[in-house]
Amino acid sequence: MAAWYYIVLTSIVTIIQSSYGTSIDYSRILDSAKGLQDWIVTIRRDLHKIPEVGFEELKTSQYVRDTLASLEIDFKHPVAKTGIVGSIGSGEPVVALRADMDALPIQEDVELPYKSTHAGNMHACGHDAHTAMLLGAARLLKEMEGSLSGTVLLIFQPAEEGLAGAKHMVDLGTLNGVTAVHGLHVWPGLHSGVFASRAGTIMAASTRFHAVVRGQGGHGGMPHLARDPVIAAAAIVHALQPLVSRETDPLDGAVISVTRLSTGEGATNVIPDTVEVGGSLRGLSEQHFYRLIERATEVMTKAADMHGCTVEVTWRDPPYIPTVNNLEMVSFVEEAAKGLVGEDRWQHLAVPTMAAEDFGFMAYAVPGAFTFLGIHNESVGSVHGLHTPRFQLDESVLHLGSALHAALALQFVSGRTQVDMDTVQSTLRDLGNDEL
Repeated sequence: MAAWYYIVLTSIVTIIQSSYGTSIDYSRILDSAKGLQDWIVTIRRDLHKIPEVGFEELKTSQYVRDTLASLEIDFKHPVAKTGIVGSIGSGEPVVALRADMDALPIQEDVELPYKSTHAGNMHACGHDAHTAMLLGAARLLKEMEGSLSGTVLLIFQPAEEGLAGAKHMVDLGTLNGVTAVHGLHVWPGLHSGVFASRAGTIMAASTRFHAVVRGQGGHGGMPHLARDPVIAAAAIVHALQPLVSRETDPLDGAVISVTRLSTGEGATNVIPDTVEVGGSLRGLSEQHFYRLIERATEVMTKAADMHGCTVEVTWRDPPYIPTVNNLEMVSFVEEAAKGLVGEDRWQHLAVPTMAAEDFGFMAYAVPGAFTFLGIHNESVGSVHGLHTPRFQLDESVLHLGSALHAALALQFVSGRTQVDMDTVQSTLRDLGNDEL
């Protein structure tokens, strides 16, 4: 049913789209983007040298503002501390293109001429590339500004990594009046130059927990005189696992990973007073995700109590909600991707990933689509995963990201009418499908 539903709705959206507005000259967009490739790469490398973590993107923000100013693009700053919102065109409709700017607290382990100059920080998730690609799209769209019948917002977002910069921008009204939003992420799991997305949930909800188990320390030879928090912490690790294996629908997706267990410094014959436990919890269903948070807190509390200890559990606030793509937006992405790189380099993702993204807050606020751009290329060393100290990316694809952003924006603001789901549902009912 799900596959049939997607195929039918996609076909109807495509048919209705084809009856409206002007066609997009994808070859022209792609050629223009190719002409900017060296410029985009230079920007990416400049940003790669100055990685800054969430809400501290001072140099990065200044670089983006300087570049926008040189292109004579109006912008607002500060938005959510270090964020920037550029604007091209005027009037309605309004479409937003988003890139995240922050880096990770990772020491880079790759020798490159443009290696990080900020010790302990690294662009290990490709946000330097995301920012460079959006600036490339900005330059393309600025050159076409006279043909725009609407407004393109360029959202340069801070603090994606754990601090929910997207939610801060949404709460500040950045998407007020926006018709649609698009985000792009480089993806090592796809071959270079391949675009991929899917309708519905594409990325998981996620949160992190930190638990302090408190007992009473003592001598390792006399454990009966202590209340051992190590035993309690071990019980917590074990007790969390059935929440996925026995309390989660096998057709749903959830993960609880305990990734930190620390007794602190001290002699090995001493039972500590406290043990720290940390990890992450992820889920594809928002309802079950929040239920798991409640149950995990309950399980940790009872497991500690069973061993005469207490536990204080804190969760990251806010948790990241699932990233859910809008069907018609994904249809637009698919059309644009195929127009730019051909059908053989478009991939419909069969399943979501359990990785998380704060773009979900934007896609919850307005119809949105999040797209992956493949960067896996052994010949240039682009084989390592995101969030690793040896992460590299295939820069040859950067112009493709700029082209996709620009093509999608043009679909919305060059006189092309968008389809609404009421029209789609009505058409399905006319076909006699009363299941929807």
